[in-house]
Amino acid sequence: MLDLDARIDSTLFSTGKGSRELYERYSAFMDRFYVGRWKRWVFIEPLSEAATLGLGGLILMLALAVPAFRETADEDWLKKSDLAVTFLDRYGNPIGSRGIKHNDSIPLEDFPDVLIKATLATEDRRFYDHFGIDVAGTARAIVTNAQAGGVRQGGSSITQQLAKNLFLSNERTIERKVNEAFLAIWLETRLTKNEILKLYLDRAYMGGGTFGVDGAAHFYFNKSARDVNLSEAAMLAGLFKAPTKYAPHINLPAARARANVVLDNLVDAGFMTEGQVFGARRNPATAVDRRDENSPNYYLDWAFDEMRKLVDTFPKSYNERVFVVRTSIDMNVQRAAEEAIENQLRQFGRDYHATQAATVVSDLDGGVRAMVGGRDYGASQFNRATDAYRQPGSSFKPYVYTTALLNGFKPTSVVVDGPVCIGNWCPQNYGHSYSGAVTLTQAITRSINVVPVKLSIALGGKAPNPAKVGRAKIVEVARRFGIKAPLPDTPSLPIGADEVTVLEHAVAYATFPNKGRSVTPHAVLEVRTGAGDLVWRFDRDGKKPLQAIPSSVAADMAEMMSHVVSEGTARRAALDGIPTAGKTGTTNAYRDAWFVGYTGNFTCAVWYGNDDYSATNRMTGGSLPAQTWHDIMVAAHQGVEIKEIPGIGMGTKLPPSPSAAVIAANGGPKPAEIKPPPVLTKRGADILVRVEKLLDDAARSAGEPSKPTKPVSSTSAGFTDSFASALPESPAASPAPRKN
Repeated sequence: MLDLDARIDSTLFSTGKGSRELYERYSAFMDRFYVGRWKRWVFIEPLSEAATLGLGGLILMLALAVPAFRETADEDWLKKSDLAVTFLDRYGNPIGSRGIKHNDSIPLEDFPDVLIKATLATEDRRFYDHFGIDVAGTARAIVTNAQAGGVRQGGSSITQQLAKNLFLSNERTIERKVNEAFLAIWLETRLTKNEILKLYLDRAYMGGGTFGVDGAAHFYFNKSARDVNLSEAAMLAGLFKAPTKYAPHINLPAARARANVVLDNLVDAGFMTEGQVFGARRNPATAVDRRDENSPNYYLDWAFDEMRKLVDTFPKSYNERVFVVRTSIDMNVQRAAEEAIENQLRQFGRDYHATQAATVVSDLDGGVRAMVGGRDYGASQFNRATDAYRQPGSSFKPYVYTTALLNGFKPTSVVVDGPVCIGNWCPQNYGHSYSGAVTLTQAITRSINVVPVKLSIALGGKAPNPAKVGRAKIVEVARRFGIKAPLPDTPSLPIGADEVTVLEHAVAYATFPNKGRSVTPHAVLEVRTGAGDLVWRFDRDGKKPLQAIPSSVAADMAEMMSHVVSEGTARRAALDGIPTAGKTGTTNAYRDAWFVGYTGNFTCAVWYGNDDYSATNRMTGGSLPAQTWHDIMVAAHQGVEIKEIPGIGMGTKLPPSPSAAVIAANGGPKPAEIKPPPVLTKRGADILVRVEKLLDDAARSAGEPSKPTKPVSSTSAGFTDSFASALPESPAASPAPRKN
């Protein structure tokens, strides 16, 4: 042990001595490089700080780059958007195409020189000089925009724009710009400049539902990109900035003005002289008139997204990128839906202060027969049927009543329509009045707000927070129906304060006529390769229906909801000889108006409102939405064997209307007359105020106490409601609640 202790001590002593000698030698060596006085502060300290900050910056950049590089994890990243899909309707007729056929596209050297020069002069003049990010161009854009007080010049290079097209979305966030910058640098290390330019010309969206300059050339000028002249090339190059704003088939003057800017850029960049572009200025391009073409673009965009997700489920060994897809769309129903919405907005949109609408028609298998995502696809490609989340109002209540029936209630169960509060929130009915004891059928027919809220409390049983437990049960049932929207837990959830999409809402209602089986909304019925080989078929490979609720509950709900159409808030939706059920919906301040209904053949949801969430002029679900639903469904049932709805059979035949002969003579449905919302004029209000004052004076002179009254104004909601209630055919005739 003494020997071991001595060895340890000796080793430690020798190690320490050697370390000191090594340090002294290192110090003596480094002393040779010592810099003192002013040289240290001028040179050494700044370099040291730069090295420290640079190392920290590199670590930060690496952290920021990780999310961007995750987008490139797919080995097939170059083909992520590289699908070429030709779409057919349900009967096999071509209706359009989407995607890019990259393998057969035009080689870069075959594009006209003027088209490439126009693109570079306008989008990225230093494309062949930078490393993916044009630092000088970005700085110039920042200064220009700061001086102008707004966005006047873009700073993204062509490589950055391609990175956005391949991997990212169009959202304007700092995170997206950071990812875009890293991906641009990554692309520059993987592809040559010509390959990047080629992909950009093939992948950019060019308006009118077209992608790539060749597709745009065919759409706008009916020719290949190989054959465009200088004026046409300038117009195409001008589309990269804002394809919707400058699309020549929508706004030809704006497109020509933009093309003139591109010609200026060609001269400023030194690519061409003023004399060379003079002819193009004097003879601007003229686009092919596409106004009469009725391609279902909203539907095709949604079907293409579905197809891309479907292709991702194919085996990785499957390399086919060209497909022919048969969809569930019925072009007769599609045209009827588009015409119905356009007719109603043209006639009554200004009176109701409504500018947008959306609708989805689906069969009971979930196959979407028609989709309108907005009034004008050329003006806005945003699909309000699939991407807009809007409050459904009382059209959400069927999920609440279904939950109640699943938990022991009956259609004849009585609930007292009276005051109720959850915390400091107390729901009110439309007229701020109560009906006392009502059955569930009466409550849904008259769209009473208090009853669903009381049901949500009753569903919670004896739990510490019964309302919260009850709402959780309602959300769970809505999920079974197919609602995938977030549905956050709020006290007003039972009366439709949460948001859903038109597509989900429409197909969820198919659960009722489907005897309780929920289905998945879909566009694709059959997928074949370009050679005609069958790849996928919905009836064989698609998602099967799920039994969401018992068939008896679905039948009870159908019977209850049929009263909404026959005698409730949706009388305008009634179809002669066709059993119908559904529910209207109107949200606070009249921002959203809905009608969602179904027959034994189809289900359909109609929404009206404004993109900026501004209020409409007292539009209710029983006005334009119900009338539009009626017009669409009349067309949808032409030549179709009418099926009964379980729970109500074939319904009750309506009495013939005076206009039935006119409709039959014209061979199609005629929109019923809708009166503009009643508004009390200022003169009428003044007269009523004077009469009210005279009555008060008479009461006081007689010694009778007068009842307190509210002053009447031209915008008095209470009087408008009373006035509307006297008009059976007026939009606000039904005693609908605020959220009906």
